[in-house]
Amino acid sequence: MDRAAAHHGTTDTPGWYVDVRTNALVVQAIRPSAARSLLAAAGVDASLARIVKSAERPRPLADLRGGDAYYIDNSARCSIGLPVARGTQQGFATAGHCGHAGSTTTGFDQTAQGTFQASIFPGNDMAWMATNANWRATPYVNGSSAQVAGSVQATVGSSVCRSGSTTGWHCGTVQQLNTSVTYQEGTVAGVTRTSVSAEPGDSGGSGDCTSGGTTFFYPINPILQNYGLPPDHRRVRPGRPRRPR
Repeated sequence: MDRAAAHHGTTDTPGWYVDVRTNALVVQAIRPSAARSLLAAAGVDASLARIVKSAERPRPLADLRGGDAYYIDNSARCSIGLPVARGTQQGFATAGHCGHAGSTTTGFDQTAQGTFQASIFPGNDMAWMATNANWRATPYVNGSSAQVAGSVQATVGSSVCRSGSTTGWHCGTVQQLNTSVTYQEGTVAGVTRTSVSAEPGDSGGSGDCTSGGTTFFYPINPILQNYGLPPDHRRVRPGRPRRPR
Protein backbone atom coordinates (compact mmCIF):
# COMPACT_ATOMS: atom_id res chain seq x y z
CA MET A 1 0.00 0.00 0.00
CA ASP A 2 2.75 2.43 0.94
CA ARG A 3 4.68 1.76 -2.27
CA ALA A 4 1.54 2.15 -4.36
CA ALA A 5 0.65 5.40 -2.60
CA ALA A 6 3.97 6.92 -3.67
CA HIS A 7 2.84 6.70 -7.31
CA HIS A 8 -0.93 6.94 -6.92
CA GLY A 9 -3.09 9.87 -5.88
CA THR A 10 -4.17 9.51 -2.24
CA THR A 11 -5.99 12.81 -1.71
CA ASP A 12 -9.27 11.02 -1.03
CA THR A 13 -7.74 8.15 0.96
CA PRO A 14 -6.45 9.87 4.11
CA GLY A 15 -5.27 6.73 5.88
CA TRP A 16 -4.87 2.96 5.98
CA TYR A 17 -3.77 0.53 8.66
CA VAL A 18 -4.03 -3.05 9.88
CA ASP A 19 -6.71 -3.53 12.53
CA VAL A 20 -4.87 -5.83 14.96
CA ARG A 21 -8.12 -7.00 16.54
CA THR A 22 -9.48 -8.42 13.28
CA ASN A 23 -6.17 -8.76 11.39
CA ALA A 24 -7.76 -6.88 8.49
CA LEU A 25 -6.54 -4.07 6.28
CA VAL A 26 -8.64 -0.93 6.80
CA VAL A 27 -8.65 1.87 4.24
CA GLN A 28 -10.19 5.21 5.19
CA ALA A 29 -11.63 7.06 2.22
CA ILE A 30 -13.54 10.20 1.38
CA ARG A 31 -14.97 8.25 -1.58
CA PRO A 32 -15.12 4.43 -1.56
CA SER A 33 -14.10 4.42 -5.23
CA ALA A 34 -10.83 6.13 -4.26
CA ALA A 35 -10.07 3.31 -1.81
CA ARG A 36 -10.82 0.65 -4.42
CA SER A 37 -8.54 2.45 -6.89
CA LEU A 38 -5.66 2.52 -4.39
CA LEU A 39 -6.18 -1.15 -3.50
CA ALA A 40 -6.08 -2.05 -7.18
CA ALA A 41 -2.86 -0.07 -7.65
CA ALA A 42 -1.35 -1.98 -4.71
CA GLY A 43 -2.47 -5.33 -6.12
CA VAL A 44 -4.72 -6.01 -3.13
CA ASP A 45 -8.05 -7.77 -3.60
CA ALA A 46 -10.68 -5.28 -2.39
CA SER A 47 -12.63 -8.14 -0.79
CA LEU A 48 -9.74 -8.62 1.65
CA ALA A 49 -9.92 -5.04 2.93
CA ARG A 50 -12.48 -3.05 4.87
CA ILE A 51 -13.26 0.37 3.42
CA VAL A 52 -14.35 2.94 5.99
CA LYS A 53 -15.86 6.20 4.80
CA SER A 54 -14.14 9.14 6.50
CA ALA A 55 -14.24 12.92 6.20
CA GLU A 56 -10.77 13.26 7.77
CA ARG A 57 -8.17 15.28 5.89
CA PRO A 58 -4.98 15.22 8.00
CA ARG A 59 -2.68 18.22 7.80
CA PRO A 60 0.68 19.06 9.39
CA LEU A 61 0.68 21.53 12.28
CA ALA A 62 3.47 23.88 13.35
CA ASP A 63 3.98 25.03 16.92
CA LEU A 64 3.94 28.66 18.00
CA ARG A 65 6.77 29.13 20.51
CA GLY A 66 8.01 32.24 22.22
CA GLY A 67 11.13 33.55 20.51
CA ASP A 68 10.53 31.88 17.14
CA ALA A 69 10.97 34.02 14.04
CA TYR A 70 8.13 35.24 11.87
CA TYR A 71 8.23 37.45 8.78
CA ILE A 72 5.99 40.43 8.04
CA ASP A 73 4.80 41.10 4.48
CA ASN A 74 7.66 38.92 3.19
CA SER A 75 10.27 41.41 4.38
CA ALA A 76 10.87 42.34 8.03
CA ARG A 77 11.54 39.72 10.71
CA CYS A 78 10.39 39.77 14.34
CA SER A 79 9.99 37.23 17.14
CA ILE A 80 6.88 35.67 18.67
CA GLY A 81 6.15 36.99 22.14
CA LEU A 82 3.30 35.08 23.78
CA PRO A 83 1.29 32.38 21.97
CA VAL A 84 -2.42 32.65 22.81
CA ALA A 85 -5.65 30.81 22.01
CA ARG A 86 -8.91 32.77 22.07
CA GLY A 87 -11.53 30.09 21.73
CA THR A 88 -10.55 28.09 18.66
CA GLN A 89 -8.48 30.95 17.24
CA GLN A 90 -4.73 30.45 17.63
CA GLY A 91 -2.29 33.35 17.57
CA PHE A 92 0.29 35.29 19.53
CA ALA A 93 0.99 38.63 21.17
CA THR A 94 3.96 40.55 19.86
CA ALA A 95 5.45 44.03 19.57
CA GLY A 96 3.37 46.71 17.86
CA HIS A 97 6.27 48.11 15.88
CA CYS A 98 6.57 44.82 14.00
CA GLY A 99 3.48 45.35 11.84
CA HIS A 100 0.17 47.11 11.24
CA ALA A 101 -3.36 45.68 11.37
CA GLY A 102 -3.81 43.74 8.14
CA SER A 103 -0.11 42.93 7.69
CA THR A 104 0.36 39.29 6.70
CA THR A 105 2.99 36.99 8.15
CA THR A 106 4.84 33.81 7.34
CA GLY A 107 6.36 31.54 9.97
CA PHE A 108 9.92 30.53 10.75
CA ASP A 109 9.64 27.99 7.90
CA GLN A 110 8.37 30.65 5.44
CA THR A 111 4.91 29.06 5.18
CA ALA A 112 1.76 31.19 5.40
CA GLN A 113 0.97 31.99 9.02
CA GLY A 114 -1.66 34.68 9.58
CA THR A 115 -2.61 38.34 9.83
CA PHE A 116 -2.10 41.15 12.35
CA GLN A 117 -5.48 41.80 13.98
CA ALA A 118 -4.52 44.97 15.84
CA SER A 119 -1.38 46.98 16.50
CA ILE A 120 -0.45 50.10 18.47
CA PHE A 121 2.85 51.94 18.05
CA PRO A 122 3.98 54.49 19.14
CA GLY A 123 2.22 55.41 22.41
CA ASN A 124 2.17 51.72 23.32
CA ASP A 125 4.05 48.87 21.67
CA MET A 126 1.54 46.03 21.42
CA ALA A 127 -0.04 43.84 18.77
CA TRP A 128 -1.67 40.48 18.33
CA MET A 129 -1.64 38.09 15.40
CA ALA A 130 -4.29 35.52 14.42
CA THR A 131 -2.82 32.48 12.71
CA ASN A 132 -4.33 30.06 10.23
CA ALA A 133 -5.38 26.52 11.10
CA ASN A 134 -1.89 25.10 10.50
CA TRP A 135 -0.41 26.74 13.60
CA ARG A 136 -0.94 25.78 17.24
CA ALA A 137 -0.24 27.81 20.39
CA THR A 138 2.03 26.11 22.95
CA PRO A 139 3.44 27.10 26.36
CA TYR A 140 7.05 26.64 25.23
CA VAL A 141 9.91 29.08 24.70
CA ASN A 142 12.52 28.47 22.00
CA GLY A 143 16.08 28.22 23.27
CA SER A 144 15.12 27.14 26.78
CA SER A 145 13.42 24.33 28.67
CA ALA A 146 11.11 26.92 30.23
CA GLN A 147 7.34 26.58 30.09
CA VAL A 148 5.18 29.61 30.84
CA ALA A 149 2.35 29.08 33.33
CA GLY A 150 1.45 32.71 34.13
CA SER A 151 2.75 36.25 34.36
CA VAL A 152 3.28 38.87 37.04
CA GLN A 153 5.05 42.20 36.87
CA ALA A 154 8.72 41.84 37.79
CA THR A 155 10.22 44.21 40.35
CA VAL A 156 13.34 46.32 39.93
CA GLY A 157 16.41 44.14 40.44
CA SER A 158 14.65 40.94 39.40
CA SER A 159 16.25 38.56 36.95
CA VAL A 160 14.63 38.65 33.50
CA CYS A 161 15.19 36.47 30.44
CA ARG A 162 14.03 36.73 26.85
CA SER A 163 14.17 34.58 23.74
CA GLY A 164 14.66 36.07 20.27
CA SER A 165 15.04 34.67 16.78
CA THR A 166 18.41 36.38 16.22
CA THR A 167 20.38 35.76 19.40
CA GLY A 168 18.37 33.11 21.25
CA TRP A 169 18.05 33.02 25.03
CA HIS A 170 19.62 35.81 27.12
CA CYS A 171 19.10 37.07 30.65
CA GLY A 172 19.74 40.23 32.64
CA THR A 173 18.06 42.32 35.33
CA VAL A 174 15.11 44.69 35.49
CA GLN A 175 16.47 48.23 35.89
CA GLN A 176 13.34 50.40 35.82
CA LEU A 177 9.56 50.04 35.54
CA ASN A 178 7.08 52.36 33.79
CA THR A 179 9.73 53.99 31.61
CA SER A 180 8.99 56.36 28.72
CA VAL A 181 11.28 55.99 25.70
CA THR A 182 11.49 58.13 22.56
CA TYR A 183 12.12 56.47 19.21
CA GLN A 184 12.20 58.04 15.77
CA GLU A 185 8.53 57.15 15.33
CA GLY A 186 7.45 58.68 18.66
CA THR A 187 7.35 58.04 22.40
CA VAL A 188 6.31 54.76 24.02
CA ALA A 189 5.21 54.92 27.65
CA GLY A 190 4.99 52.19 30.27
CA VAL A 191 7.91 50.04 29.12
CA THR A 192 10.36 48.19 31.36
CA ARG A 193 14.09 48.90 31.06
CA THR A 194 16.45 45.92 31.35
CA SER A 195 20.12 45.04 30.96
CA VAL A 196 19.32 42.18 28.56
CA SER A 197 21.15 42.46 25.25
CA ALA A 198 19.39 42.06 21.90
CA GLU A 199 19.91 42.52 18.19
CA PRO A 200 17.71 43.13 15.13
CA GLY A 201 14.99 40.52 14.73
CA ASP A 202 14.82 39.73 18.46
CA SER A 203 11.87 42.01 17.97
CA GLY A 204 13.57 44.81 16.05
CA GLY A 205 16.26 47.41 16.59
CA SER A 206 20.01 47.56 17.06
CA GLY A 207 22.59 46.49 19.58
CA ASP A 208 25.55 44.21 20.14
CA CYS A 209 24.61 41.11 22.09
CA THR A 210 28.25 40.20 22.69
CA SER A 211 28.86 43.32 24.77
CA GLY A 212 25.54 43.73 26.58
CA GLY A 213 23.25 46.72 26.29
CA THR A 214 19.89 48.15 27.24
CA THR A 215 16.63 46.59 26.07
CA PHE A 216 13.06 47.73 26.69
CA PHE A 217 9.99 45.51 26.70
CA TYR A 218 6.30 46.34 26.87
CA PRO A 219 4.66 44.31 29.69
CA ILE A 220 2.52 41.37 28.57
CA ASN A 221 -0.47 41.82 30.91
CA PRO A 222 -1.66 45.15 29.40
CA ILE A 223 -1.49 43.54 25.95
CA LEU A 224 -3.66 40.61 27.02
CA GLN A 225 -6.13 42.93 28.73
CA ASN A 226 -6.32 45.40 25.84
CA TYR A 227 -7.10 42.74 23.23
CA GLY A 228 -9.17 40.45 25.44
CA LEU A 229 -6.75 37.57 25.07
CA PRO A 230 -6.96 34.76 27.63
CA PRO A 231 -4.08 34.44 30.09
CA ASP A 232 -3.79 30.65 30.05
CA HIS A 233 -1.06 30.55 27.41
CA ARG A 234 1.14 33.31 28.81
CA ARG A 235 4.86 33.33 28.13
CA VAL A 236 7.66 35.67 27.14
CA ARG A 237 7.21 39.40 26.85
CA PRO A 238 7.39 41.12 23.46
CA GLY A 239 10.31 43.53 23.43
CA ARG A 240 11.68 46.49 21.53
CA PRO A 241 15.45 46.15 21.62
CA ARG A 242 16.45 49.63 20.47
CA ARG A 243 18.62 52.25 22.02
CA PRO A 244 16.70 55.36 23.13
CA ARG A 245 17.42 58.71 21.56
